[in-house]
Amino acid sequence: MIKEATKIIETIQISKVYGTEAYPIRALNGISLTIQKGEFIAIMGPSGSGKSTLLNILACLDRPTDGRYLLAGEDVSHYDRNQLANIRSRQLGFIFQSYNLLPRLTALENVMLPMIYYRDNPLTLAEREEKAAHALEGVGLENRMTHYPNQLSGGQQQRVAVARALINDPILILADEPTGNLDTKSSREILELLGQLHERGRTIVLVTHEADIAHYTQRILLIRDGLLASDRRNGKRTNGGSEKPRKTGKARTA
Repeated sequence: MIKEATKIIETIQISKVYGTEAYPIRALNGISLTIQKGEFIAIMGPSGSGKSTLLNILACLDRPTDGRYLLAGEDVSHYDRNQLANIRSRQLGFIFQSYNLLPRLTALENVMLPMIYYRDNPLTLAEREEKAAHALEGVGLENRMTHYPNQLSGGQQQRVAVARALINDPILILADEPTGNLDTKSSREILELLGQLHERGRTIVLVTHEADIAHYTQRILLIRDGLLASDRRNGKRTNGGSEKPRKTGKARTA
């Protein structure tokens, strides 16, 4: 009998309500889903669908109003801010649409940042520099380590962000519209890089509003009106991204 894959994400009827008791605004309405270790998932949905709210909960940036969220079997639904921050630094890697690099730090220094925030990291400064340099080499930026963000193209900045996301060896990578600020060529390169990480066993959740971007993933979750409208396997998953995205552009937020 084949052993079931490890669950990285499990949500059980999670809801999120904003506003007041008299005038509640329900962003999520009881979403239950499971993501196994090593999956490459796209979360899609129109503006206002609740996909950004769902991402914030999966990223331990927010907590559900009701329901349970288990991250690698650990129920984090009611953790306080400090506990959630600790989870983020130890177990999660983030890739943002706007890169979120600090302009006064070099590429190497930006990649080192998560190791500084990780309180229990036993590495010395020299060991952190070596590890960050190796991460940048892994994304093809071995010749850009001492460059500042304004000396890098958008695609290069996003590669720095990918290296930074990987530096603490997270169990889950969350990519929020990672190609939203990139041209077609750079978008394809970043998607190919994410595909390569997936092939090496990384678990990746990507939020996008573009179907062409979602086709690089294994499975597509469609969020609509705070509900999980569909959950389907993606037969167009490519190895290294042989299907090119037909368009990019500024991302819409939900």
